[in-house]
Parts: sequence; C-alpha cells; structure tokens
Amino acid sequence: MTSLVIAEHDNTAIKSSTLHTITAAVQCGGDVHVLVAGANAAAAAAAAAKIAGVAKVLHADGDALGHGLAENVAAQVLAIAGNYSHILFPATASGKNAAPRVAAKLDVAQVSEITKVVSPDTFERPIYAGNAIATVQSLDAKKVITVRTTNFDSAADTGGSAAIETVAAVAAHAGSAYVGSELAKNDRPELTSAKIIVSGGRALGSSEKFNAVITPLADKLGAAIGASRAAVDAGYAANDLQVGQTGKIVAPQLYIACGISGAIQHLAGMKDSKVIVAINKDAEAPIFSVADYGLEADLFVAIPELVKAL
Repeated sequence: MTSLVIAEHDNTAIKSSTLHTITAAVQCGGDVHVLVAGANAAAAAAAAAKIAGVAKVLHADGDALGHGLAENVAAQVLAIAGNYSHILFPATASGKNAAPRVAAKLDVAQVSEITKVVSPDTFERPIYAGNAIATVQSLDAKKVITVRTTNFDSAADTGGSAAIETVAAVAAHAGSAYVGSELAKNDRPELTSAKIIVSGGRALGSSEKFNAVITPLADKLGAAIGASRAAVDAGYAANDLQVGQTGKIVAPQLYIACGISGAIQHLAGMKDSKVIVAINKDAEAPIFSVADYGLEADLFVAIPELVKAL
C-alpha cells in the first residue's frame, strides 16, 4: 500500500498545504510518494525530498505543467496512478480542480475534504457546513482524496532524504492553454497559513471604514486580513479575503472577528482556530457561541483603543 501526494509548489518551493497533506498520507499507512509536476521545478523536487515521511519524489518536468493547469496535472497523475492505493490532493483551489478529474477517469468516488484518517479506507469529513461529521468508508481499490489541511499537522520540511525519480511529462491538453495571470500582491501572510487573522464583517459599513479599522490592528499584530462573505459581497473586501464555507478554510493560532455576526457558513471556515476573539455590539450574535473571548462593544470604539494599547 503506497500513497501519492500531489504537491503544490511554485516551481521553486513547496507550499505549506503539501506538508499537511503528507501528514494525512502518512496516517493512511504504507510508503508516501510525492509528485512534483512543473516546469524547471528541480528546486521544488529537491525541497520535497527533504520532507520527513516522504519515501520517494517523482519529478515530472515539462512546459505543459508549468502553470498547474488542471487538465495537464490530472493527466500526469493518471499516467502514474497504477501503482498507488491512495492519491491525495490538498483541498485548495488547485487541488479541488484536479482531483475530480482524476477520480472520474479512474471511475471511483472522490472522498472530499477529509479531516481525520480513521483507517486506510475510512475517513471523517464535515457535512452540513461543518455542523455534522460524516464517517465515510471507501471500498474503491484506489482512493482519491482531498485533505482539509487545517486539520492535520504540518510535516517537517527537513530531515527527509527521499530519492528523486524523473518521470516522463505528459503532452499539453489540446482543449486548454495558459493565457496569463493577474496576481494580487500582498505583503501580509497568506490567509490559509497565517498564525493570526483579523477579519471584518458587514458591520464595518464601507470599504473605507474596513481598511481604516481592520488594517491598523492587523499591522500591529503582523496578521493576515480576512472578511466575511457579507463584507465581500458588499464590496468592502476582495474576494480572496473571504473566510468561510464558500471562501477559505483557516485555523490560525488567533482569529479576531470584528463586526461578524457568525453565520453558519462563516463559522464553518474558522471555528477550528485555536483562540477566537469576537468583537460585536450584538450580545446575541452567534459568533459568541464559538468565541473563547467575547467583547460586547462598538468596534469603531473598541478596536482603535485596542490598537493604542498594543
């Protein structure tokens, strides 16, 4: 029994989501191999070989794989899938894009966003916006899995000495081609890997107030900035800052929710945070039910005072 983890990387370094996924793969039992599919990605393959728990790194290098197009990544996985009992992807945008293609081609049921490995064929995953946990047993010979990375510890990125094996890169898919990217530049920590997150909700009233209130606190704490879906829909914050079931799933050491009522879909994305602080003037706000510390106050008064105190 051998597991294959599909690495997320930028052709130079391995992303943290891969480290968490490797931990899940180790818990499935057997050896763990990592596929690094990219263009000029030798540095990423070398980094993957140093990860604790990895027995072998498969390095596929070709122009078609340089930008992580799901069609090409899925084809690369399928080209080597025959040797593996478990194929694991991080439950990120790219992982969710490629994994269903692999599962469909293998004619197996995908097991999505697992939060716990019970046994090699049995897993736990959240349902109903995280209000219930389902235990799922897969009888498929090959198990295609996406991993909710916030529920697994990060594998050590040093200490390993895996062999690197070169595999033939697949040809580019005829139906899709990389055109270009418009990347948001952000000096703050990545939302899904940040240790501290300050999030704002619809109560902030405007994008100007959102920036005026949330940004100074995030600056003081060296935190990433998040937002509720209501704040994003209202145009107060960018889409890539959304935390929740339809946004990003986070589990930082400290999550500060400012003016967020605590709708079910938002709680599904952050309730696994180690410490949750809620600031809201509505004493009945659902966010207080999951908060470790709650402050019933006007955020426009409380947050500036907090910034001054810091």
